[in-house]
Amino acid sequence: MLKHRGFPGRMPSSDHQFTIRRANPRGVTPLKARERFRDRRAVDRAADAAFLAALVEHFGDAPFERGNLDAGRLSWLFGREVVPAEDPFDPASYEALLRVDLDRARASFPQAFEAQAPEPPEDEWDD
Repeated sequence: MLKHRGFPGRMPSSDHQFTIRRANPRGVTPLKARERFRDRRAVDRAADAAFLAALVEHFGDAPFERGNLDAGRLSWLFGREVVPAEDPFDPASYEALLRVDLDRARASFPQAFEAQAPEPPEDEWDD
């Protein structure tokens, strides 16, 4: 199982994990698209946005291996913002290739892309 070095392990100040430490000895948890209902808690929606922002920052639109990325967190985005990058796709493989659909991601989570915009330099005034 590939470990993505530099990828955040969890959402700051929460218990929402983004990565796993070791492979599941009972087998790989398969990825499956989970339906996101409108009445989900705000912190769950924020975790989705933070995870997507981390994926975009770390991988962009390039294909990436599932590796140690959390299956539960990926499943909230799978089939919409995160899509298979290979055919045939094995949802129960740590080596499965995925990619971020940037157009769909921007439409679903615009706040995840606002943080990546460079801030304008501050004006320095000489007194």
